[in-house]
Amino acid sequence: TLLKDSGMAVLGEHRLRIRHQLMALPGQTIEDIREVHSHPMALAQCENFLRTYPHIRLIESEDTALSAKLISENESKGVAAIASSLAAKMYNLNIIARDIETNKHNYTRFLVVGREDELDYTRRLSQGKINKSALVFALPHEEGSLSKILTILAFYNINLTKIQSLPIIGQEWEYLFYIDVLFNDYQRYRQSLDAIRPLTRQLRELGEFEAADTLYETNGGAKVEKVETGH
Repeated sequence: TLLKDSGMAVLGEHRLRIRHQLMALPGQTIEDIREVHSHPMALAQCENFLRTYPHIRLIESEDTALSAKLISENESKGVAAIASSLAAKMYNLNIIARDIETNKHNYTRFLVVGREDELDYTRRLSQGKINKSALVFALPHEEGSLSKILTILAFYNINLTKIQSLPIIGQEWEYLFYIDVLFNDYQRYRQSLDAIRPLTRQLRELGEFEAADTLYETNGGAKVEKVETGH
């Protein structure tokens, strides 16, 4: 939502493996823990592990690393945080359970955002390195309005990889749709935009970029390394 009116553009994307560690003060064990603090998403992503300790109370916080920091600063015994290995190192906490996320193939997509450089854009386009786009648009509150857009995109062989709707404040039953699309033919992609434009309002391209085809993970520190997939 912030990107739409920022004057910035999506220039690329990366996918990073998310590993969750359970950490506490040195000397603490899992048997000592009565509370686990972390961001709601991290707690949800570790649900299977946490379910095996029904006596532990789950406390939502605004940030994973902040949860670890507060335990360290307050010397909170009986309290653990779910955060990264780097957070454990930074705040001198011991990891008492490693890689506790339910989904071992959990990757988060990070967008590269900045001001579009026309020369760089032209170079990437000429090299065939633009095959994905992020779009936002509004639709009238009419039956089948979204279906028409999706049908047109399918006709032009545009693959929808993400769709998210957010209500427009002050306009009942009106929504902004944020979508990501993948394409092999740039000209067909441009034609699809011309085709859907009359059916939408506020159609805007948030960025054209190369889809991430490489996976990365952290090594427990600040370094990010490529994941070998065997392909």
